[in-house]
Amino acid sequence: MSKFDSVLLIAGGGIGGLATALALARRGFASHVFEKRTVFSTEGAGIQIGPNGGHVLALLGLREALRSKAGIPHAVRVHDGRSGGVLCRIPLGDHIARRYGAPYWVFHRGDLHAALLDAARDCPLITLSSGAEVTGLSQGADTVCAETADGSRLEGASLVAADGLWSGLRSQFFGERRLVFSNRSAARAVLRIEDVPSGISSSDVGLWLSDKAHVVHYPVRGGSELALVVVRHDESSAPGWSADVLPMWVREGVRSFAPVLQDLVSAVSDWRKWGLYDLPEPPAFVNGRVALLGDAAHPVLPFLAQGGVMALEDGFVLAQCVAAHEDVSAAFSAYQFARRQRVLRVQGASRKNGRIYHLQGALATARNLTLKAAPPGMLLSQYDWLYGWHPDEG
Repeated sequence: MSKFDSVLLIAGGGIGGLATALALARRGFASHVFEKRTVFSTEGAGIQIGPNGGHVLALLGLREALRSKAGIPHAVRVHDGRSGGVLCRIPLGDHIARRYGAPYWVFHRGDLHAALLDAARDCPLITLSSGAEVTGLSQGADTVCAETADGSRLEGASLVAADGLWSGLRSQFFGERRLVFSNRSAARAVLRIEDVPSGISSSDVGLWLSDKAHVVHYPVRGGSELALVVVRHDESSAPGWSADVLPMWVREGVRSFAPVLQDLVSAVSDWRKWGLYDLPEPPAFVNGRVALLGDAAHPVLPFLAQGGVMALEDGFVLAQCVAAHEDVSAAFSAYQFARRQRVLRVQGASRKNGRIYHLQGALATARNLTLKAAPPGMLLSQYDWLYGWHPDEG
């Protein structure tokens, strides 16, 4: 049983919130997860989970449940967008699994979320409530009291805010921090593998670079579908991550790309768009008995494929800290200390990748020549600090 007098409350039933609940349960702590949507949605498109996230999923007991749903790409193939030529091939598959002790997995986001949700539903230490947005919160000496949109109130030992990029709890407890639009938006889709044009590798992660846009694709659902993301310049974008977008908007973004890539984009008729926002000055992650987690704490632009993985790492480390301390406030302070420098480094590396992806002119030529000349193993070794992270299994 928990050494605390009441459950830990978690606002947000996405990947980060559910992983946190499972990690806490693994340590014997009860939690109550509040999801503002009326159902725990499993919508979405693709998500990449590097070995650092794979370690967390394995320790949460999800390896077998996810194995048949995963795509395991052989490599990352980086292409010059205009010519379609391969600039480099970074090995994944068995190579990266041996190097870091876990595979590089790619999923349909819905499959990953469904596995987390099924595990949470089966766990007696986890209570799930949908249609329950946390709109107010007060802290006492020993507890917090959360109020939901329908007026319900529940006390807990603490609250973890895993309510995403546009976190209302972040604004309430950590002051206003202005999210900055990056002048880029991303459109996502999935395509049946039989509809993928010839000339597109369906067994690798494909990354196509150009100054105005870049494209990423990779196999999901055990290789039966291809997830596709097109990132291009945009003047403005409303909050949210699933806006309607016309296929023409996406096709215009890749008009200068190689014909085979244009054919791939043209094969998709149903796209969803979200604006890419950054938080240049992330707040402290902890205020007394309230802790931020995942995008609510430190949104990560998608140019390193680590946003979801950072939420997995956060949840696991937070549970470790709760288990290691008698007091919630001390546990949350230890969590912040353990996570802050790592996530800031990941944020910085992702921003840097975004700049590199969209270089133009002589700088783009120099980038391409560097990628062609670099040994594949050396390119991968630059990410040892990222993929080599291991959670404490104790």
